[in-house]
Amino acid sequence: MFNKKGQGLSLNVIIVAALALIVLVVLVMVFTGRIAIFDKGLGDESKSELIKMKIQYGGCQPTASAESGFTSAYDQAESLDDKDAAKDDFLNEIDDCKRNNEESSCEGAGCRWS
Repeated sequence: MFNKKGQGLSLNVIIVAALALIVLVVLVMVFTGRIAIFDKGLGDESKSELIKMKIQYGGCQPTASAESGFTSAYDQAESLDDKDAAKDDFLNEIDDCKRNNEESSCEGAGCRWS
């Protein structure tokens, strides 16, 4: 009476789809891991710049909040000009602190004495 032909997926199509899904999952895992490493590298770059600038510190130094403000501004900079501007701002802060040779004037200027 009725011709009932079943439509189904061949075994080859199922195997290829499963392999493609596995490859896709592996690629996502690789790239998400690499993005985390890239973000960590960006954080390390701002810390190394801060260490380079700490060499210029004297007895009167910028506060820890000023240092963290520099690292966050440097990390958020999208271009080299923005990074240079963040470095220049922090160098100006270092220079402002270096002008104070006594502990009382240092702390009055918003810096810390070491």
